[in-house]
This record gives sequence, C-alpha cells and structure tokens, in this order.
Amino acid sequence: MGFFEKLKEGLKKTKDTVFKQVTSLFSRYTTIDDELYEELEEILITSDVGVSTTEEILERLQDTVRSERITEPEEARRALMRILADMIGDGEPLNLSTSPAVVLVIGVNGVGKTTSIAKIANLLKKDGKTVLLAAADTFRAAAIDQIAVWADRVGVDLIRHDEGSDPASVVYDAVNAAKSRRADVLIVDTAGRLHNKKNLMDELAKINRVISRELPDAARETLLILDATTGQNAVIQASEFKNAANITGLVLTKLDGTAKGGIVFSIKQELNIPVKYIGVGEQMDDLQMFDSELFVRAMFDEENA
Repeated sequence: MGFFEKLKEGLKKTKDTVFKQVTSLFSRYTTIDDELYEELEEILITSDVGVSTTEEILERLQDTVRSERITEPEEARRALMRILADMIGDGEPLNLSTSPAVVLVIGVNGVGKTTSIAKIANLLKKDGKTVLLAAADTFRAAAIDQIAVWADRVGVDLIRHDEGSDPASVVYDAVNAAKSRRADVLIVDTAGRLHNKKNLMDELAKINRVISRELPDAARETLLILDATTGQNAVIQASEFKNAANITGLVLTKLDGTAKGGIVFSIKQELNIPVKYIGVGEQMDDLQMFDSELFVRAMFDEENA
C-alpha cells in the first residue's frame, strides 16, 4: 500500500465524519449562497478546525469565489481544497545541514513521544543517516527502558544513564558520543512531565546550553509531539510549550484514531508552527513527512489534485 492510500485509510474517521459532509454539502447546492456558507461553517467548527480558523477559511473562500467569478458549487469545493492546502503550507523538512545535527523532542507523556522518536530515527536511517538516541527523560525508569527497546528495534545506538540522573549530563555524553562516532543525527528524548513551566524551561535551557557549548555550530530542531485525538486541547498544549521552548516543528500523532483531523488547520493558523510529521498508524512506517496537498486530497478522498 502506497503512502497516499495509507494516509486515506489513516484519515478515514475524519474523512467519513467531516469531509464527506463537506463534499455532500457542495453537491446538494446548485448555487453558492449564504446558506451554503453557514452550513460549511458549522461542519468545520464541529470538526475541531476552530472558530477563528473557520472564519478565515470562509473569508478566503468567499473572496476567491468573487474574484474568480465562480458560480458552480463543485468549483467552489475545489477552491476550498486549494485554500486549505495553502493555509497549512508545505511540511518543512528537518534542518540536518550539519553532522551531527541535533533534534530535541518534547511533549507530555502519552502522546506517542517515544514511538515517534523511533519512527523518525527509522526514516532517517532509511535515508542513509547514522542516528544516535539520547534517553534524557530520566524522571521515569519506564521511559528509559521504553526508548531502549525501540532503539534496539530500529537498530540505532542509545546513550542512557540511570533513572534520576541529570538529563543535561546524559546529553553531554550523547553529544560527545555523536562526535566520536561521526553520527549524522542526535535525537534527544526529554522529560514528558515536569512540575511547572519554569521547570520545563530550566531543564531545556540546561540541555541547550550543553549542546551550544559542545556543538556550537550544529543545526538544531525542537519538535513538539501532539496527540490529534485531544482536539482543541492540543492547540492549548502547543501554545503552552511554545511559551517555554523555541519549537521549530510539530509531529501530530494518532490521526488514525480520531475524527478531529481538522485540528491540523487550527494548529498551523493559531501558532504558525509547521507540521513536519504526521502519524496515521502503529506501524514503523506510518509516520511520514507532512505534505499539505496530499493531506487535503486524502481528506476529500481525491486521487488527483
């Protein structure tokens, strides 16, 4: 099964619950009027696209319909697809311009952080990169053991200390291991739960200081893992993390388990952080780089753009 087919299958709940309604809406109308826009607004808001994002979508659609003198609802639907793809933008690749490059991964427990790290490592390894993992979530022994299992499955090395160790010291050892082993990418798992925002900021600041001192010129990414099934709560969570860390990209997991796939549009519009990867299943290759056009096409069950 190609990734587009896998993407359509993974987005089935959102597609069947939400975007079939959108397609059905446009097919029921013979003209484009206020009633059509009102129904579209209701569908989008109830699919976790969010109120402000929905308003912007409708405004852009109405402007396009006027400027392009669109009269057929089917043409308007296709214009809507283009607008949605444009609003979320293209998925930006990771900045891996140095060797080693460093990828910090943050996110609360339970969002699929560790499995996402493993899947990203697997993608990079398939791309010919040498990957090293650092188990810097030292607050839970289970977190260290879990990432060790995944590192073994993927076939990459792991730097780990005992539970309760200083995360920055793990990162120090991992950075030096990455240099001595000539690794292309160092992926750092960070704590999934800290007592408050200040603790999170302090911990990340310590880790970043170590990286800056030991690898001053390294390309660096900070990825936030979000669980799509939490809907608008994911936006709130992302906003809080954005205030505590310089997030360069998002990884949206569990899209296959929710009808709230519309959250992608809300997150991008409200936070202006690119979605870099999406997860649409449990298998190792079910996490892929985000492609806005493919995503929208899969939502609308369209084989061709």
